[in-house]
Amino acid sequence: MRNPADTLVAILGQGYVGLPLAMRAVEMDFPVIGFDVDASKVAGLRNGSSYVEDVSDEAIREAIETGRYHPTTSGADLADFDIAVISVPTPLRDGKPDLSYIENAVDELCPHLRPNATVILESTTYPGTTDELVAGRIEEQTGLVAEVDFHLGYSPERIDPGNPIWNLVNTPKVVAGVGPESLRAVQWFYDQCVDKTVPVRSTREAEMTKLLENTFRHVNIALVNELAMFAHDLGVDIWEVIDAAATKPFGFMKFTPGPGVGGHCLPVDPSYLSWAVEERLGKTFRFVELANDVNNHMPDYVVRRLQAGLSARQNLEGADVVLVGMAYKPNTGDARESPSADVARRLIDLGANVRVADSWVDHDRLPAGTVEVDLTEDELSSAEAVVVLVDHDDVDLDLIAEHASYVLDCRSVVHGEGHIDTL
Repeated sequence: MRNPADTLVAILGQGYVGLPLAMRAVEMDFPVIGFDVDASKVAGLRNGSSYVEDVSDEAIREAIETGRYHPTTSGADLADFDIAVISVPTPLRDGKPDLSYIENAVDELCPHLRPNATVILESTTYPGTTDELVAGRIEEQTGLVAEVDFHLGYSPERIDPGNPIWNLVNTPKVVAGVGPESLRAVQWFYDQCVDKTVPVRSTREAEMTKLLENTFRHVNIALVNELAMFAHDLGVDIWEVIDAAATKPFGFMKFTPGPGVGGHCLPVDPSYLSWAVEERLGKTFRFVELANDVNNHMPDYVVRRLQAGLSARQNLEGADVVLVGMAYKPNTGDARESPSADVARRLIDLGANVRVADSWVDHDRLPAGTVEVDLTEDELSSAEAVVVLVDHDDVDLDLIAEHASYVLDCRSVVHGEGHIDTL
């Protein structure tokens, strides 16, 4: 059996997915090349600075001090790799999957691919990407054949930034290969890094697994979001309804409303599946389209509710509004696709003076036209409205309840005697 210390691992993409994997691989004695095209990011890593909350600066420094972690922007440093993991973004462009980052990563690897090496894709994508696009591109450039000359597989990432319980190591890892030998090679690598691997029949099942997981969440969040809107109009407390339903020990899973969905998964992954169904089968994935429609319009609903709450005003022009939370979820600085930004932009378009408070999100990630503030008694009391969009643990909810004249609470976390509306 191969020795980790003698197995060079190249991880292409040093973001929320690739960097934790790189740190874990170093911890398990693998020498690791951390490749990324962002020169400033790589420079920071070389200086022991992490930009991912789940990976500390100390962890980066310790990894570099072992001599087994080498962050780089040079494709030449990928030479002699034994295992390569592609963990690059797969965004949507005009509603279609953009696989250019995967293609570029494959192009970086091809000059260095040797017989018996292993290539693993982790990026979220539609079924068929690994055994069609990746295999075809490698075979065309190298003349090597997947499963015959080199191993090729897929393992969907399940990173949940800021989750204090489930992490890379203790979250079961789905693994797949384009054939039995590839599966063995892929599973061996992840068996060194995580507590449990879950093999599936082919890369297509593994690719679909990731899309199912996030489509399930997306659809159920849309369900409770739409219920929240109807419940409000019916005079029903949706939060109490959800808590009551959650006491059932079977047949129900708790999801809660919010201002929309964000992050690197929910606004994107279900649309990958919807696109593939339409492109390959000529059919419409109605559940995904409905969920997209509901969740994409939640920021509009938040603004409408705010307008209704400030009933003394004819409009929001000139209103002083404090938005609490710019990340896409609690206890992370990740603001990708955050619905909070959509709420801010809509309020600015209506002429509101928008101040934002979020100690987690970097200043340069805040929406243009907003003013960054701290949550103080003066800020809260001077605002005409406070909208709680994300309930980070460090948000002083009691201070909001005590000093804000009007609160629109999108997370049902602020409790007090003042004028507090829940979504």
